[in-house]
Amino acid sequence: MAKTAWVFPGQGSQSVGMGADLVTLPLAEARFAIAADILSWSVPQICQSEDDKVSNTLYTQPCLYVIESLLVDLLRERGFSPEVVAGHSLGEYVALYAAGVFDFSVGLRLVQRRAELMAQSSQGIMAALMGFDREALDDAIAATEGVVLANDNNPGQVVISGTIEAVEQIMETVKSKRAVKLNVSGAFHSPLIAPAAREFQDVLEAVEFASAQVPLLSNVDPTPATDSAVLKQRLAAQMTGPVRWREISLALPDLAIDKVVEVGPGAVLTGLIKRTCKGLTLANVGTLAQVEAFGG
Repeated sequence: MAKTAWVFPGQGSQSVGMGADLVTLPLAEARFAIAADILSWSVPQICQSEDDKVSNTLYTQPCLYVIESLLVDLLRERGFSPEVVAGHSLGEYVALYAAGVFDFSVGLRLVQRRAELMAQSSQGIMAALMGFDREALDDAIAATEGVVLANDNNPGQVVISGTIEAVEQIMETVKSKRAVKLNVSGAFHSPLIAPAAREFQDVLEAVEFASAQVPLLSNVDPTPATDSAVLKQRLAAQMTGPVRWREISLALPDLAIDKVVEVGPGAVLTGLIKRTCKGLTLANVGTLAQVEAFGG
């Protein structure tokens, strides 16, 4: 029988209209009501807003968490479960929920505060680079103060983060097929967001984590872990640390994973994994139709 990993996308995978096919399900109605009590706004309304409110960090992260955790529970209702979980940036919170580390409400409160702090972080910028020489990029980052590798997505795609000057210098000096600045409020996954990370640490420390029911590969340390203290420590480092997604992808075959299911809107993560690991079966569950067609 195939061993399956569930992976959860983060900011950038959202789209206007996501979750629209879920809203009338009894489980979804109950979940959206709980979310409205916590957030003081409606997830379905934000997701359906034609002015793309869902792409504002303040809304993006809670909306993704609510939609993705709902998809997790719909899959579980049908008897499915993973052997391993991982999430990309914000998606790691859904992975922790899927692994039973905290309940829905606790996770949403963490995500809400994370989104608030990150939305307020106006220092620095981020940029995506595609099609580059990895050694040249690593050398340039090492020689340039104020910039770090924020997302190591796959061998041909990364995101850098830092001061405006440092990021622009890398974009100008490292040859790539494409380099584009991201529409985000600050230099996420870099030391520039350390003040927000310190404030979030106080929130995180007050939350009790349970041991994970299945191993989780964390962004800052892509080795499997279930210990609650380890998972919390890794999550605490995540806001300023790198998303090591390429290494997470490479770890999956070593864990005897045969199939990877991206649970959430879009197909960003399966696209990244496809370019890193050729032998894995990939599937996407981001809509009700995909839930109902899912075969394990």
